[in-house]
Amino acid sequence: MQYFITGATGFIGKRLVRKILARKGSVVYFLMREAGRDKVPALLEYWGVSKTRAIPVYGDLRQADLGVSDADCATLKGNIDHLFHLAAIYDMKAGDEEQMQTNVEGTRNVVNFANKIGAKCFHHTSSIAAAGMYEGIFREDMFDEAEGLDHPYFATKHESEKIVRTECKTPWRVYRPGMVVGDSKTGEMDKVDGPYYFFKLIQRIRQMLPPWMPTIGIEGGRINIVPVDYVVNAMDHIAHKDGLDGRAFHLTDPEPMRVGEVLNTFCKAAHAPTMSMRVNAALLGFVPKSVKKGLMSLTPVRRITEAIMKDLGLPSEVMQFVNYPTRFDNRETERALKGSGISCPSLDSYAAPIWDYWERNLDPDLLIDRSLKGQVKGKVVLITGGSSGIGLATAHKVAEAGAITIICGRDEDKLAAAKKEINERGFEVITYSMDAADMDDCDRFVKLLIENHGGVDVLVNNAGRSIRRAIEASFDRFHDFERTMQLNYFGCLRLTMGLLPSMIAKRGGHVINISSIGVLTNAPRFSAYVASKAALEAWTRCAASEMSDVGIKFTTINMPLVRTPMIAPTKLYQNVPTLTPDEAADLIAEAIVYKPVRIATRVGIFGQVLHALMPRVAHTVLNTTFRMFPDSEAARGDSKKAPQLSADQIAMQQLLRGVHF
Repeated sequence: MQYFITGATGFIGKRLVRKILARKGSVVYFLMREAGRDKVPALLEYWGVSKTRAIPVYGDLRQADLGVSDADCATLKGNIDHLFHLAAIYDMKAGDEEQMQTNVEGTRNVVNFANKIGAKCFHHTSSIAAAGMYEGIFREDMFDEAEGLDHPYFATKHESEKIVRTECKTPWRVYRPGMVVGDSKTGEMDKVDGPYYFFKLIQRIRQMLPPWMPTIGIEGGRINIVPVDYVVNAMDHIAHKDGLDGRAFHLTDPEPMRVGEVLNTFCKAAHAPTMSMRVNAALLGFVPKSVKKGLMSLTPVRRITEAIMKDLGLPSEVMQFVNYPTRFDNRETERALKGSGISCPSLDSYAAPIWDYWERNLDPDLLIDRSLKGQVKGKVVLITGGSSGIGLATAHKVAEAGAITIICGRDEDKLAAAKKEINERGFEVITYSMDAADMDDCDRFVKLLIENHGGVDVLVNNAGRSIRRAIEASFDRFHDFERTMQLNYFGCLRLTMGLLPSMIAKRGGHVINISSIGVLTNAPRFSAYVASKAALEAWTRCAASEMSDVGIKFTTINMPLVRTPMIAPTKLYQNVPTLTPDEAADLIAEAIVYKPVRIATRVGIFGQVLHALMPRVAHTVLNTTFRMFPDSEAARGDSKKAPQLSADQIAMQQLLRGVHF
């Protein structure tokens, strides 16, 4: 048999051609644009045949007679047993004009071409979108009953099928696949579409929360998902079966899942928390469309919606289909496939390879330079408190990545030692002596930075002071609160506000504030330290809101306990599980690369959630740790050694790794 196929290079088309070429003696002519001539060798290799069995016909879907030459038309005339039309735009985000030109006018051109060459059977790949937003069950013998065709994707799929039904002079068959995803065995897919839009959200939830933590999600309507191998196998079988002309076939899942069930299925495949409670999105259906449209026309509502959708990685169009109302009867397809062994597998049987292929090949982050070097090379990065600990470890990383690295601190000898250490590894660093607790010195330093470097691109506010002392031991030590606030809050603010004008002028900049896990867990004995960091976080949230539209990013890192000189006086911490400075620097590098609003450990997030949902329980837990662990020698004002840790203390430290005690 001889075939002519449009869309042979597409996701479904490539696989259908391979399936057809597996038939003995089959020859496939496939439409190609002239510009795609160099792709032919790779296609032949993929199909595993020579150019005598897969023959390109050069033309253009958007031209009359497909732009095929008279010579090629003469070759094809009267010799094509099956013409498959698969070329179309399967993208809800595509523009109206583009979809109309390809899906509608393109189909008309293919139908006219089929009539001209006398193809014996015309096979049109439509979509369940041809039903629009039909309320209820849409049968395979239904077409004119379609409703809710406002969206251009639905409208053009319906109109293109209508052209086949009314203008095709040869026998025809129509295939309406559901939402086509990757191969059920390999997961192979060529683009992000449909349920894939939610994968990034699932991935982010997995990164933030442990898999056992319950979450709340949406229920929504039923969406029909089918793997590409089922679609290809079904089309191939039905196309070669006699007596089925003039019919439409729903290549759909007979037991479609609701949106919430689909998301949970992929959450399980991704080892992410599942939505144990799902709110039915249909509850919002009572809001009239005119009211929704009016609300969306308001600038604040529109901007908030766009920001949320962008942050979640979801196109706004996808939310129109959360309450998809249509179910699809596929009894004609089941009859045609009876005895063939071809059936649509359930989503839970192939969700794992779908997810795995996406994460390895289609995750948008894979296409972005997420290396530290890609983010900081040639840019000015300032790290306060950079002569030791976290700051020095961070300076090593950004200097190695090619940044113009600047560190500052009070101790010139330590700065010189840090510079020597970095230089010995073959990298450059610039050092400045300054006291971040001195407002005048902050102003002097800012002026120097602008004069010498034109400002900075990335500011890491790392310099800080911590005091571990119970409030009941601090009644006569108000200066503890003053000096932590002076450095941790006022010093950071003075420096940041001095550098922000130059960032705004360049419409770009990133401020990373090193906060503490204690702000999330409200750690006892650290009231002075936590209060100063909490003040910095509050200011950061306000600044981020004001400057979200001028290119300035703010990131807060709720740093867990890190083994640095700052915690050395507390002997208790010698055996406590902590991060190393290098591990802490990795968190700062992550902030520079991804620019999130916040970076926190799971323990920190859990502490914040516990305080929000069950504050008295949180107080009890923390009071237990407060009484369990003693004050440091410095806080007690004596030199008596702290008692040896008990089994309970060791267990608590291991359970709450990184939390300040």
